Amino acid sequence: MPVKTTSLEDFYKEFAGLTETDVNTILKPGINREIGHFNVFDIATTLREVKEKKVMPYNRRAYYKISFIQGRNRVEFADKVFLIEQNALLFATPRVPYHWVPLDDHQSGSFCVFTGEFMVRNKSGVILDELPIFRAGGYPVLTVSPEKTDDVKQIFSKMEQEIASDYEFKYDLIRNYVLELIHYGQKLQPVSDLEQGNNAANRILSLFIELLERQFPIESSRQKLKLRSAGEFADGLAIHVNYLNKVLKDNTGSTTTDIISSRIIQEAKILLKETDWNISEIAYCLGFEEVAHFSNFFKKRTSITPLSYRS
Repeated sequence: MPVKTTSLEDFYKEFAGLTETDVNTILKPGINREIGHFNVFDIATTLREVKEKKVMPYNRRAYYKISFIQGRNRVEFADKVFLIEQNALLFATPRVPYHWVPLDDHQSGSFCVFTGEFMVRNKSGVILDELPIFRAGGYPVLTVSPEKTDDVKQIFSKMEQEIASDYEFKYDLIRNYVLELIHYGQKLQPVSDLEQGNNAANRILSLFIELLERQFPIESSRQKLKLRSAGEFADGLAIHVNYLNKVLKDNTGSTTTDIISSRIIQEAKILLKETDWNISEIAYCLGFEEVAHFSNFFKKRTSITPLSYRS
């Protein structure tokens, strides 16, 4: 299956389960009357309430997230890895999957989650994905110096105070605070990328193989491959398809298409020999809309037809 996307509903269900609280107690009054969604959390309080520690998976979120992280952490993207030694801002977008790994128990700070729809009502006309901080391939992990720590804390503090208040226009204020935080982050220097060259290439290769193998085995005639092309895998890793092609060619000697095709042929042979599904069902599961396309694909790579292989 492709990179999992965590929805806001998933986020709150997991959060409620880990902290053993009711979802309704986490949501702030009045938020459901707003267009979109916003909420803010304290990291130290959240971690204290968590009853069972889990490692955040490498996936996408269906929402934006800005985190002010205090503590040692590792943030992993497909093509880069950042080490946070003390204080940093992390800007996450729905377009780019990532993996956050705390490296010690001394974690503090704050984070907020919000949707693009929530920010639409801001009169600035800013489109989030056009901002440098949220662009794919950018540097979304930014060092916060000790001198600037209080500035960031103050912005989050104002968010927390407003969301808990009864002020009629509090969400308009909060939208301004989110923009202030975004522009504040864009002026900071990025944390150094730890993994470059071979290390980054090895990581991309590993994640590509993980995405490919997640789709197998095919265990039901209703199951269907989601990722079949180099472009689809590149999108899943949030990197350019030419970069993915180069990494795989340099490290395996094979093209992206050849690696994908080889794995599909391997699964096709298993299904042909070990199931009683008809050729049409097998073709569907492997992502072919027409049986003829599957037959041509199979024969091109094995020199025989699917029916001949089965017999």
